[in-house]
Amino acid sequence: MDWDKEVDVIVVGSGAGGLLSALVAAHHHADVLVVEKEKLWGGTSATSGAGIWIPASDQARAAGFEDDTAEAFKYVRKLSADNVPDANIKAYVENASAMLRWVTANTEIEYQAFPYPDYHAEEPGGSPSGFRTHMPLPIDGRKLGRDVETLRFASPAASMFGYLNWHFDETYIMLFRARGWQWHLAKSLARYWFDWPFRFKSRKDRRLTLGNALLGGLRLAANEKNIPVWLEAPLIELVSEKGQVTGALIRRKGKEIRIRARKGVILAAGGFDKNQEMRDANAPLYRNAQLSGGTAGNTGDSIRAAIGLGADTMNMHSAWAAPVFYVPGEDRGRLCTIERALPGCLMVNQSGDRYLNEAASYHVVGQQMAKREADHGDASPSWFVFDYRYRHSYPVGPLLPIMPDWLQRGEVRSILKKGRTVEDLAIAMGVDPARLVATMTRYNEFAAKGEDPDFRRGEAAYDKMYGDPSVTPNPCLRPLVKAPYFAMPIYPGDIGTNGGLKTNHLAQVVGTDGKPISGLYAIGNNAASAMGESYPGAGVTIGPALTFGYIAAKQITGSNA
Repeated sequence: MDWDKEVDVIVVGSGAGGLLSALVAAHHHADVLVVEKEKLWGGTSATSGAGIWIPASDQARAAGFEDDTAEAFKYVRKLSADNVPDANIKAYVENASAMLRWVTANTEIEYQAFPYPDYHAEEPGGSPSGFRTHMPLPIDGRKLGRDVETLRFASPAASMFGYLNWHFDETYIMLFRARGWQWHLAKSLARYWFDWPFRFKSRKDRRLTLGNALLGGLRLAANEKNIPVWLEAPLIELVSEKGQVTGALIRRKGKEIRIRARKGVILAAGGFDKNQEMRDANAPLYRNAQLSGGTAGNTGDSIRAAIGLGADTMNMHSAWAAPVFYVPGEDRGRLCTIERALPGCLMVNQSGDRYLNEAASYHVVGQQMAKREADHGDASPSWFVFDYRYRHSYPVGPLLPIMPDWLQRGEVRSILKKGRTVEDLAIAMGVDPARLVATMTRYNEFAAKGEDPDFRRGEAAYDKMYGDPSVTPNPCLRPLVKAPYFAMPIYPGDIGTNGGLKTNHLAQVVGTDGKPISGLYAIGNNAASAMGESYPGAGVTIGPALTFGYIAAKQITGSNA
């Protein structure tokens, strides 16, 4: 066969898992090429918080937390789907800390372990005290040179004003307006606006945090190893010879280029979040592509290419579920993480009734909303209801506190409902006033005592983490009694699909015959998650993507180091 170019390894996708697998392969002397279909690099990872769930890490140990991978396995195994092999879960929990050790030794990326409770910490093996979730420290994006201009922006839900990057700790300074918050905000804005002359040609904040920090650090290391990253270079098809994947057909600058991969191909191009046809066929509970928080390029191209070669799939109906706000005109839903746990709000269906614990993990809430919609047709949208005190204390998705309604963006004002009384608000929402009044009366009665006998909000360790510590006895509960009252629609959405190609513990794609397809690997949302349909803790999306990228690269290069 005639080839236009030859390398050792082709990595499809420039997200966290893709770039790390490219780095590890290059470290072991492989000639690597990364291809990215979009104009921007970084994938959905760049828009994320970049938390990674790593049991028994060096960072956790340094913080005084002794962990056990056997306990972590027990925890994930209990929560994951029955069809996920034990070997896949063990491969993750037993290699995750080694992966993170490699990253910190070979890149500028630094991670800290946080006292962030597991989402189901009450389950056997769970960690109520946290220290399995790790967050990256900021990175100076100026070191990337012009590459910083094509790094994907953070999600609007993970930045301020849509452009100002925030570190995880800084979120709490602004959220609860801690002492000196105005000075902190002023310094951050000054740093951004006086980044001259760069500010005149780009809106990018070159202080990289969260997902931008992780991807920026990986790209810096990739540049040092001279790993090429081709943008606007989509995968057209995989090339197979005698049952072995030997390369790929890539379109670049209007031309189709046949590239040989001497050692193999690693698929790291994300799920099919933005492919409405694939969602309709596979994900009946999570059908709306527009509401997904994934990026526009996640259309399942590489999944379909592998299926064309006989690859098997698993759990294609599953997604990383999440409640999302949707602002008209935006290309994705905005993940609602913190707001639901804060005191002075509640969620109701289209009849005005509560039906869940608002403060539970976003995956659990998203799943419950989607199931409620499927069973009753009254949860998409649901309504996020709050009072005047909440409105001026905390953000609600795109709605900023302190700033009066008339100064908010027009698109935000168009979805904000308001009423002088609860009955007025119900009419604006289109729900039964009597039902909403009854719901809020019952909620307020118990919230005043810090109790929620209906859904136990604020009892779990995870609930409390996002509550307001200044509110007692329950940081997640406060009556809604200060008029006027407000509501915004909130939808069952997701932050990506998590069913995909079936893989083994070495990240090799498995065929419908049950055997690995030689030369083909899949990681991240390209592969069916080892978590099954569960979400054990913050970082179980990117954590496995990095870990299985690390495993795949070592396997493809024949290295055990």
